[in-house]
Amino acid sequence: MSYTSPPPVTTSSGYLPSSRRTGFRGFIHKLNQQRALVWMSVPFLIWLFIFKYLPLWGWTIAFQDFKPARRLLDQQWVGLKHFRFLFQDEHFLRVMRNTLAMSFINLVLGFVTAITLAILLNELRQIVFKRVVQTISYLPHFISWVVAASIISTALSADGGIVNEVLMWLGLIKEPILWLGEGSYFWGILGASEVWKNVGWNTIIYLAAMTTIDPSQYEAAEMDGAGRFQRIWHVTLPGLKPVFIILLIMNIGNLLESGFEPQYLLGNGMNVDYSENLDIFVLKYGIQMGNFSLSIAAGMFKTVVSFILLFSANHIAKRLGEERLF
Repeated sequence: MSYTSPPPVTTSSGYLPSSRRTGFRGFIHKLNQQRALVWMSVPFLIWLFIFKYLPLWGWTIAFQDFKPARRLLDQQWVGLKHFRFLFQDEHFLRVMRNTLAMSFINLVLGFVTAITLAILLNELRQIVFKRVVQTISYLPHFISWVVAASIISTALSADGGIVNEVLMWLGLIKEPILWLGEGSYFWGILGASEVWKNVGWNTIIYLAAMTTIDPSQYEAAEMDGAGRFQRIWHVTLPGLKPVFIILLIMNIGNLLESGFEPQYLLGNGMNVDYSENLDIFVLKYGIQMGNFSLSIAAGMFKTVVSFILLFSANHIAKRLGEERLF
């Protein structure tokens, strides 16, 4: 008696179930199922190509003594001349020091303050008070850096600034301090300013992550005699770990992106040795001095290093068995 295999299972539309389709046909089927989302993403992909990938041809300028009046084929090619100058220039090395220092300060303060505020808000039981605190902490994020820099400069002013007035009233200083006139104060001012402006916004993702933690874990910990701080340490923080790792990888990839607006608006001739970062260096050489080749070499260096840092951090997370981007 011969055996005949049963026919493949099909849906009412005549297609094989998605679990039975693999390879290119399965990919096309998924695209067809999600065609609305695909069409919605087309404008973004066009924008991404035009503004992010198409301009990459300009990296060739870093290997030329670029003159705007000449055509591309008439430019003088100089190889790695501008890169060698960058790594031997004391000004560039100082800019890199400032960039890394400000990025590290923002990274540490950003994570610590955001996680701490999120935990404190999560522990509040009075909903009205919790919402008021959340709203107040979010508001500075929606203020432009132009307005925020003006507020910070006024608060730190040596002539009636609230910071100097409070410190003198407490007896911590005897006379007003010109905070933005001392370069050694700038990194701390920038870190505090970033926290004030963004800490409320940064807590959103952690508060969302806390809602995914199983309440039974808190109940079990409480039944075992764990206090509030022990529940935070053994339940809340481990629940935030995957989100923390993902955000840490992304922030490490942006380690050379220490910002532009606050440094540009709060910086001045007295603190320039501490306020000038890589983006301002690119602006100064590219726009103000017209040395396009050197500025593009610096920008290219920043992009390549950021790319390496991102993939390295993701690979390390993978080797350690932690969450990762890809």
